[in-house]
Amino acid sequence: MASVRFTVTPTKAEDLPGLSDTSPDISSRSGARVRFGSRESVNRSDPLSEASGGITTVGGADTPDHSSVDHGDGNSKISSVYINNTHGMDDDDFYDRNLALFEEEMDTRPKVSSLLNRLANYTNLTQGAKEHEEAESIGEKKKTSKSPQMGTFMGVYLPCLQNIFGVILFLRLTWVVGSAGVLQGLCIVFICCCCTMLTAISMSAIATNGVVPAGGAYFMISRSLGPEFGGAVGLCFYLGTTFAGAMYILGAVEILLMYIAPKAAIFESKQPEGEGAAMLNNMRVYGSICLLLMSLLVFVGVKYVNKLASIFLACVIVSIVSIYIGALVSAFMPPQFPVCMLGNRTISGHEIDDSQCAKTILLQIKESAEGVDANFTFIHENDTVGPTFDPSPSTILVETTYLWKHFCQGPELNASCDKYFTSNNFSEIDGIPGLASGIISENLWSSYLSKGDVVEKGSLKSSHDAQPASNHQPYVFADITTSFTLLVGIFFPSVTGIMAGSNRSGDLKDAQRSIPIGTILAILTTSIVYLSSVVLFGACIDGVVLRDKFGDSVKGNLVVGTLAWPSPWVIVIGSFFSTCGAGLQSLTGAPRLLQAIAKDNIIPFLRVFGHGKANGEPTWALLLTALIAELGILIASLDLVAPILTMFFLMCYLFVNLACGLQTLLRTPNWRPRFSYYHWTLSFLGMTICLALMFISSWYYAIVAMVIAGMIYKYIEYHGAEKEWGDGIRGLSLSAARYALLRLEEGPPHTKNWRPQVLVLLKLDEDAHVKSPRLLTFASQLKAGKGLTIVGTVVSGNFLQSYGEALAAEQTLKHLMDKERVKGFCQCIVAQKPREGISHMIQSSGLGGMKPNTVVMGWPHAWRQSEDPQSWKTFINTVRVTTAAHLALLVPKNISLFPSNSEPCTEGYIDVWWIVHDGGMLMLLPFLLRQHKVWRKCGMRIFTVAQMEDNSIQMKKDLATFLYHLRIEAEVEVVEMHDSDISAYTYERTLMMEQRSQMLRQMRLSKSDREREAQLVKDRNSMLRLTSIGSDDDDDTDGGDRDRPTSSGGGGGSSEHQRRVQMTWTKERTSQYRATHSGCSTPEGFRDMLSIRPDHSNVRRMHTAVKLNEVIVNKSHDARLVLLNMPGPPRNTEGDENYMEFLEVLTEGLERVLLVRGGGSEVITIYS
Repeated sequence: MASVRFTVTPTKAEDLPGLSDTSPDISSRSGARVRFGSRESVNRSDPLSEASGGITTVGGADTPDHSSVDHGDGNSKISSVYINNTHGMDDDDFYDRNLALFEEEMDTRPKVSSLLNRLANYTNLTQGAKEHEEAESIGEKKKTSKSPQMGTFMGVYLPCLQNIFGVILFLRLTWVVGSAGVLQGLCIVFICCCCTMLTAISMSAIATNGVVPAGGAYFMISRSLGPEFGGAVGLCFYLGTTFAGAMYILGAVEILLMYIAPKAAIFESKQPEGEGAAMLNNMRVYGSICLLLMSLLVFVGVKYVNKLASIFLACVIVSIVSIYIGALVSAFMPPQFPVCMLGNRTISGHEIDDSQCAKTILLQIKESAEGVDANFTFIHENDTVGPTFDPSPSTILVETTYLWKHFCQGPELNASCDKYFTSNNFSEIDGIPGLASGIISENLWSSYLSKGDVVEKGSLKSSHDAQPASNHQPYVFADITTSFTLLVGIFFPSVTGIMAGSNRSGDLKDAQRSIPIGTILAILTTSIVYLSSVVLFGACIDGVVLRDKFGDSVKGNLVVGTLAWPSPWVIVIGSFFSTCGAGLQSLTGAPRLLQAIAKDNIIPFLRVFGHGKANGEPTWALLLTALIAELGILIASLDLVAPILTMFFLMCYLFVNLACGLQTLLRTPNWRPRFSYYHWTLSFLGMTICLALMFISSWYYAIVAMVIAGMIYKYIEYHGAEKEWGDGIRGLSLSAARYALLRLEEGPPHTKNWRPQVLVLLKLDEDAHVKSPRLLTFASQLKAGKGLTIVGTVVSGNFLQSYGEALAAEQTLKHLMDKERVKGFCQCIVAQKPREGISHMIQSSGLGGMKPNTVVMGWPHAWRQSEDPQSWKTFINTVRVTTAAHLALLVPKNISLFPSNSEPCTEGYIDVWWIVHDGGMLMLLPFLLRQHKVWRKCGMRIFTVAQMEDNSIQMKKDLATFLYHLRIEAEVEVVEMHDSDISAYTYERTLMMEQRSQMLRQMRLSKSDREREAQLVKDRNSMLRLTSIGSDDDDDTDGGDRDRPTSSGGGGGSSEHQRRVQMTWTKERTSQYRATHSGCSTPEGFRDMLSIRPDHSNVRRMHTAVKLNEVIVNKSHDARLVLLNMPGPPRNTEGDENYMEFLEVLTEGLERVLLVRGGGSEVITIYS
């Protein structure tokens, strides 16, 4: 006898069978080897022999190298009893003794222990630009990366704070409050913060639904909504981030030229009309210089940017704290920032060169008695009627102020003056009245201005009998027309930046916990700061100062700086550095986002931007980013750039909400976010707010952004379905269905999109009633109303005569489906033999990409009884057909005991016995069942089997980690199966099984069949005739199937023939049996049958079945449902009856069992 041992040593990830390309990185550890040992007896009559030959396959090759087979002497030692016998077995037999039922498929369905051992490193995935879905080049070794250690505070919370707080808070929030008032200002801030909070909830759900590699928002959207939406929104997000960099640079330049070094301006205008244009030119020049310097810094190295990030964040925090302290200090000691008013009009502090807020100055010179000393007294006069004199002896001089010259034609007292100047007087008010002044009552309501309007204080009296103010007069003018919608567009960029945490998922210790907590806490913190700042600004600062965008009324100070403590310079310096830091972050993030899009190859003309320096730095992407940012800088106005990036960010947030809402409504099996505080209504509310804000802030910008996104979408789609305008809705439905089917046909479904498309095989009795209606009930619980369901049955007969029966059977199935509320299709096939009909149905069901991938069939209960000899044959044949078709198979045993849809389980467990890995079906099925109300309250327990050489503690830890990343909550237990000798019970059970097979075979053979088989045994050259005999006509006997030549024997034909002689009831043996049994009183008549020595492989398989059944019954006797790997049928068809017996032994003592057999492909993944 020849014994063959396969030792498989995978050398790379691709060599581990059964894992799809979406499985995590399972590159082997150093020294880790997986060995799948199997021993196949070629001569079944020789139960035990020493190994006379060995075939070793290295690298996972499927075909053995026959040149390496060394034939030994062939001597074998035969043992009659297998109890406590280890003779003739090497150590590898112990390896699989407990899993002998599964040994023939170990090459495609590896043990769970070996799978977990290989998956142990998957938490250390590098989060580079190359995604996990890309195939690694052969032989490429991954660099060992440091274990990510960043927590929630440092990894998510602080980066989000730094990205959210920015230029708008320091430069524009006071102006927003002054124009909109406190109430509308709170409304603006609240709407924007609600938008980002709802988006953060949706983003947290997507980000915790698996690992999110590089690309952040782009990766989440493209993997949730497809490459078309992902590419369109990814580019929008990229443009938004790039324009954000331009906005931050413009903000930094504005702070530099307005408040730090006003004299550094290159362009100056002597005319008031040209001041705005000169300022824009200065912004363009300095902005371009800053952009160049920042781009060079990013090009040199991101590490310098990261080192500076903490300094910039400290500047932001110090600045905000100084504002709060200043607001509190102003309650009892307000800072002195007087504002000069003419009537109720605000005067620019830049124009008061002599610091005199008055029309004239009275200079009174008092002379002393000796005539030596003189006291000079300045008396400010506001009226133009006549000065009052001091009666004491003195000399009085009357002089006009610098302001007089701006309103009158000359410095003389009798010069012609402006009418408004003549009829109103100058006064000074406190620019910062303080927290206790009650100024908030004046600032509650809005005060929108048109371009060119003078900033006025409504509570002061004024004479309006004059013509409108001129640009030549020293008033504070509004530079743009303000409205609620405009202010929304300008303020919204100050709440963006919520994606900073999800973009850093690779650096986080526990991304699925840190991203939701850190992002939502950062949004809550910034929202509180913004809302409280609106109230504090309205309560501490006068309205005219708030509406003064550039601080002209307070002599060019930054308005928010006037409130700061101890000095305005704290805010000026802090805001300058924080805006520089934010600009650097944008110029760092945007090129990497573009590189991630380019490397996906969904937009061909962007491929060049996927390349970079040797270390992966995106050089070309940085160059394009700098050019686009330069376009924003050439706009030169912060108020015009802000609405542009508002549009792009709002569109990105809109699609994040849409992705989360659709995933929730579709209930895809892979949608299992660890963040559970989300709902589709919140996502659609966030989407609605985003859409509304787009059109509120700027409807024409919104249309432009949508057109850009639509063009990118159509470009990526390019080869779309043809439009088909039929009869209204039906034509649209047909076009959509055709388009979807054609799209599905393009390739096999991705692991994330896998869901059970079920073909339910039902059997009808003579009255056309369904024998096991609970099968359909179980299928409806598994589907939860989603996906494809085909209910099929086979009617025996000829199609021409049985067409009416087929229609009746189809109606029966439809009525049952309506009763069970199952949405799907019926299929009835007429065939001569049931097994043929089932085979045809499995091959032909479905349409295009909508084909079943899972078969549900019942267990043949009466298979042991001779009245129904075909049930178990049809069952085994169906198992083989589903395996050949690469379909998953579900076999519920004791289906009548399964709960109906009206009998929910209030407690208990669904137990999963994960013995071999077959694509993850055992993980996915309990999750799907628990979506239904019947199984919702059941817990989930996962058991796996550890052998002697396995580290059970490490296995349990790895399995728990694996389940954590699958987002599946379950109790984990590793059952240790120690190697034990084959028991007498196992031996006796195997012996009874083979004796029973002999008896049943003899009972089912007719006289003519016996004679025919005896003739066949004598004739060695009758193989051709066997093929014709094993046809449909002989299906009622075992001879046809059993005597066909099979390839699984593999060895010599003589041993196969010898086996057939021993195991066959010939004519002579039958005559002997009848002669000895004529008396029925002597036991010698059974000697032939009792002398049968059971096959060694059958003993080992029975040992596996008995041992597994013992531990399963021990652990899961009280489970509501037990899911178990279903062993495959033997490759040699002679053992079919034994296979049924093994399954019976494996499931004895269990009330509800679901035997599961995977289809050979991965159905579950840890990735998003």
